[in-house]
Amino acid sequence: MTTVPDVYSIKTTPKETLVDWFRLLTIGRAIDDKAPNYLKQAIGWSYHAPSAGHDAIQLAIGQIFEKEVDHLFPYYRDLMTVLSAGLTAEEIILNGISKATDIASGGRHMSNHFAKIEWNIHNVSSLTGNHTLHAVGAARGIKYYGKKAVSISSQGESSVSEGYVYEAINGASNEKLPVIFVLQDNGYGISVPKADQTANRKVANNFTGFKNLRIIHCNGKDVFESMNAMTEAKKHVIEAGEPVIVQANCIRMRSHSNSDRHELYRSEAERNYVLEYDPIAKFERMLKRYKRLTEEEIDQLKEEAKNTIKQAHKAALKAPDPDPESYKDFVLPEPYLPVKYTDGTHTDEGEKKKLITALNETLKAEFRHNPDTFIWGQDMANKDKGGIFNVSKGLQQEFGEERVFNAPIAEDYIVGTANGMSRFDDKIRIVVEGAEFADYFWPAMEQYVECSHDYWRTNGKFTPNVTIRLASGGYIGGGMYHSQTIEGSLTSIPGVRIVYPSFADDAAGLLRTSIRSKGVTMFMEPKALYNDPKAATVIPDDFEVPFGKARTRREGKDLFIITYGNTTHMCLEAADMLSKDGVECEVLDLRSLIPLDKEAILEGVKKIGKVLIVHEDKVHSGFGAELSAMIMEEAFEDLDGPVHRVGSTFTPVGFNRIFEKRILPNAEKICDSAKEILVY
Repeated sequence: MTTVPDVYSIKTTPKETLVDWFRLLTIGRAIDDKAPNYLKQAIGWSYHAPSAGHDAIQLAIGQIFEKEVDHLFPYYRDLMTVLSAGLTAEEIILNGISKATDIASGGRHMSNHFAKIEWNIHNVSSLTGNHTLHAVGAARGIKYYGKKAVSISSQGESSVSEGYVYEAINGASNEKLPVIFVLQDNGYGISVPKADQTANRKVANNFTGFKNLRIIHCNGKDVFESMNAMTEAKKHVIEAGEPVIVQANCIRMRSHSNSDRHELYRSEAERNYVLEYDPIAKFERMLKRYKRLTEEEIDQLKEEAKNTIKQAHKAALKAPDPDPESYKDFVLPEPYLPVKYTDGTHTDEGEKKKLITALNETLKAEFRHNPDTFIWGQDMANKDKGGIFNVSKGLQQEFGEERVFNAPIAEDYIVGTANGMSRFDDKIRIVVEGAEFADYFWPAMEQYVECSHDYWRTNGKFTPNVTIRLASGGYIGGGMYHSQTIEGSLTSIPGVRIVYPSFADDAAGLLRTSIRSKGVTMFMEPKALYNDPKAATVIPDDFEVPFGKARTRREGKDLFIITYGNTTHMCLEAADMLSKDGVECEVLDLRSLIPLDKEAILEGVKKIGKVLIVHEDKVHSGFGAELSAMIMEEAFEDLDGPVHRVGSTFTPVGFNRIFEKRILPNAEKICDSAKEILVY
């Protein structure tokens, strides 16, 4: 067994370790040099960000990473990092040329995005620095479950300009989470020099005022300084239980990527200067100067590296390409399937409960059902208060501060750390209040999109098991940022289930199914109905509603009304009004927008022939436009007239109730539109 020195140096580090390091560095540089040739030969690797100049710090990151224990979030330049962490040359090349056997994504994700999920080397996206939030979430899991491990976020220094990176570091220091943030500083964000990014020459010093945070600076071009910095960082995180930033001063020896030309913005003198500080050349000189390795031993290692690359190259070229028809796989994971209430209906009798009570009681029931369930959000765990609407009231008292807690007013952080914590263990189920009102969700859209393609991007190896709750819609006199509903914007993004209940029992059943399912569900709650008696229903114990199963609220033969959310009740009211004139409307409550009960919709169209679509969101580009297009394409011959839509105007929702009444749909507007269709 090799003895690990207290401090790494050229004199004290065991020879076999030096040999291993030089082998890795040589193989890594050889792959880095070869990558652009694949593009030139039209084989692949159409995106490659060279690791040359970052070799030493990346070697150190990989060396301190313990697979299946620690969690590593590499960025697109981390070729040497993942090689040092244990990936083979063949696995790296398979990723570069996007083969079906690429362990990171099976060719679905961009080249140079390395991962091995079974080892906790995570698949991250191209969104600069956003994996910092995921690393913090994984660290939350490490801390909660008492593991002796660290979460490592590796990234360039320019990523620190992103707001969510600040949110991540702030949250990690506030929660005292076991994270190492490695900032590989090469002085450029593509072509933008660091001076245009931040006033501090060392960006880590932007965080010197943060409590519970240690900052370590090192020469990232030097193998031994890098190893000592990363070793000390890991030791401190585990022993002190607080995060560390390691700022490693590196050089970028080449262009940002193969689509960049650094000669357009770097002088010849600068380009030659950085080549003189090649970390591998420096390491080789030290090995010879201190006689740790002979010239012959070094030449032999270089020859071995060539053979390794040659064999990996041959094997990778023989690997199969992805099946193009597999594009439709891994968009949504299989959901939890209800056992007792398979169609999401019931005939139980008893006391009616309000929608807010349904949500509260279901959350508590699911927290008892699965002890690995967590919830956090803004303003939701203060003494007797449970969110702005008290949906989570009493949860913290029963389940404790570690499972139910407040989050900063940072929607990116709320959703991003949910993604990250769910990576710690597949048994974890997370519920978040994505924002206090749906209108405030926009800062989290980056993380929402990230969550949406995790399952597809990883070739089915990972999906965030997260339910995002949003208090949605108007009719409360809230005005802008308190009265919008945003499903029209969300439904265009694949990979997330979206549900929108109208009654208390459906709210309970859909919430239960959402929490128990794998994958991401956007759970939209019509806040105007929280305490409205018309949404109150009997709720059976353990009631379940399947995704993609609509519910007929009223039978009819003259007009088919499709709706969901707040407007379900208005449609029922309008149907009552129209029945006085002898018109019988059928009202279909979708409940689930994605997946959609297309069968129920097309059956209703065929049965009745005249269709009215009603929702609270804007008519322009609202979800009704998709429904209308689907009906026109797939049931045109069953129609007895044009499909009509009722929704809000193409404006924000105003604060004064006069504006709200004019802008949002209501029963009278629904009746007016229905009469237009009926006389067609």
